[in-house]
Amino acid sequence: MDIFKSRSDTATTTASQAQQSKRRKIIVAFTGATGSILGVKTLIALRQLNVETHLVISKWAEATIKYETDYTIPNVRALADHVYNIHDMAAPIASGSFRVDGMIIVPCSVKTLASISSGICDDLISRAADVILKERRKLVLAVRETPLSSIHLRNMTTVTDAGAIVFPPVPAYYIKPSSIDDLVDHSVGRMLDLFDLDTAAFERWGGFKKE
Repeated sequence: MDIFKSRSDTATTTASQAQQSKRRKIIVAFTGATGSILGVKTLIALRQLNVETHLVISKWAEATIKYETDYTIPNVRALADHVYNIHDMAAPIASGSFRVDGMIIVPCSVKTLASISSGICDDLISRAADVILKERRKLVLAVRETPLSSIHLRNMTTVTDAGAIVFPPVPAYYIKPSSIDDLVDHSVGRMLDLFDLDTAAFERWGGFKKE
């Protein structure tokens, strides 16, 4: 009887763990490209949607956050459930056995794009992205650069062929934005659409309005 009880307890524990694991998990990474507010708003949106977030911020991303926004680095880290040092190659997200729904690199520098395209895993961001691709999970790269050289375009094609989604945060003028926040919220909402997550924080296109 004790053996059966032990097995029953184990099954109950496993079922409980499975229930807890149903919460969506997404890795969010900030690189040094301009547009750090996009990353901040992504974390805020995921928090509101009760998505478990795993955050990595590069050294230059920290500098960009301080320069472009009113957020402090501790403020940004506090928005995530788990935070990792960019040099921690032993972090859970560096392994394919750690299950997540996907990864968003926002903003994504062309340097990071090049690393992912070449399969160079020299920090936790590029390693985690490499893992996402090899495990056939969803990788979204909000590349912030213009104009684009042929090198950038080739790298975009390479990562797309590998399964990534390149998402340049292009302004949507049809929403008739009245602020930068309107544009940011639209880009964040469209990115999260790719994960079947609805922020309900932006206007969707419904055709030309009749006068």
